[in-house]
Amino acid sequence: MKWSFSDVKAKAKVEAEVTAKVKIEKNGRYAFKALTKDGRSLTAFVKEADWKKAKVDEAKACAKGCCGKKK
Repeated sequence: MKWSFSDVKAKAKVEAEVTAKVKIEKNGRYAFKALTKDGRSLTAFVKEADWKKAKVDEAKACAKGCCGKKK
C-alpha cells in the first residue's frame, strides 16, 4: 500500500510503500512506517480509521514508543 510521507532531508512529500503500521502506546498515536529508496526511515502519523483499514503487518513499538520493530 502506498502512502504520502514527508521526507525531512529532501524537504519534500514522497510516495512510499508502507512497510509496517505502529501504535505508539506512549501517546496513543497511530503511524505508518516506510523506507526511502536510499534506506532512510519515514514515519507518517495517521488517523485510527486509516490505520485499522491498512492491510500491512503491525509492528510493535519499542520501549521508548518511537520506533517499530516487527513482532
